[in-house]
Amino acid sequence: MTQILKALSLSLAQLSDPRFRLVLLKGIGLAIALLAGIYAIVMWIVGWLLGDSVTLPFIGEVTWVDNVVSWGSIPLMLLLSTFLMVPVASAMTGIFLDDVADAVEDQHYAGLPPAQHVRLATNIGDSLRFMGVIVVANLLALVLYLIFAPFAPLIFWALNGFLLSREYFQMVAVRRTDRAGMKKMRRKNALSLWLAGGLMALPLSIPLLNLLVPVVGCAVFTHLYHRLPR
Repeated sequence: MTQILKALSLSLAQLSDPRFRLVLLKGIGLAIALLAGIYAIVMWIVGWLLGDSVTLPFIGEVTWVDNVVSWGSIPLMLLLSTFLMVPVASAMTGIFLDDVADAVEDQHYAGLPPAQHVRLATNIGDSLRFMGVIVVANLLALVLYLIFAPFAPLIFWALNGFLLSREYFQMVAVRRTDRAGMKKMRRKNALSLWLAGGLMALPLSIPLLNLLVPVVGCAVFTHLYHRLPR
């Protein structure tokens, strides 16, 4: 646990690093652009289906339905964005997490040989896959949340901590070793990595603070990769 807290302390102390901030801003900016694009496409489809007017039984031709739908869609999109912003921003930020790992290693582990950087297309695919896994896993866990309501927060932290630990450790480790070495190290330090993931899952339900999770999580697991026994 000491190593985990030390890694967290060092990661939080480096949040002022320009590379950390740039990755965070890129992720949030792409998330906003993606959500706005989805909203524009949905509204175009709705407008195409409704047309300029709609004929309703017993009422006749109505020309204001599309205006009502357009105005009503704004608060609906804002509501959905509060739920979608975190997983989408996390996925977008995940594309650039190599930069965070580089910043940590440059400051704390100088002298290392160059890391094996993963292709951008692979990063995008992995980030989208991870977002899908988190969403599906939490939807399936809703049953457990309802059955064991008093323990729902613990289940949430344990589940998402496990998922975060696997994703971030794998992303960091494959830069420095092959997948066999990564899996061996992960098995050897399974409990420590899970605890670190649980610590990263704690702020997931706190607005704004949850946007920092990908950046801080990547930094924490970069430290752990270099500090835990191989």
